[in-house]
Amino acid sequence: MQFRKATLSDKAALLSLEQAVVNAERPYNSQIKTDAHYYDLDNLLQSEQACVQVAECNGDIIATGYVQIRPSKQSLEHTHHGYLGFMFVNPEFRGQGINKDIMQLLIDWAESKGIYDFYLDVYNDNQAAINAYQKLGFKPSLLEMKVNTQN
Repeated sequence: MQFRKATLSDKAALLSLEQAVVNAERPYNSQIKTDAHYYDLDNLLQSEQACVQVAECNGDIIATGYVQIRPSKQSLEHTHHGYLGFMFVNPEFRGQGINKDIMQLLIDWAESKGIYDFYLDVYNDNQAAINAYQKLGFKPSLLEMKVNTQN
């Protein structure tokens, strides 16, 4: 297995993994569109403010994640932070620490650019993901709440 920075030539494989992420999150949010796309892959792959990492096994991309440097809220001491997303490991390869390795590569990349505060979003009911992130030192922060008044 090898880790590397993704390139535009990986876009087709990444689009497929994006749909795996969307499908994995459907049980947590019944309002996800049928044809949903989460990520602007062209921007993420070409931006100097983002890094997309992949893990490959036998030439196939089996895991991915990105960090994007974003402006922080004016009320915070840090002016910019790293936002982590597109965290996905093929189910056949889970439990091997691949997500941890990708996240560490992304954090190292952002730290090399002077970023030391990191955020990510995770569904409240996705306990497996929450546990994985907590092992890396992440703690719950802001809780988003929603209501649908049509039902």
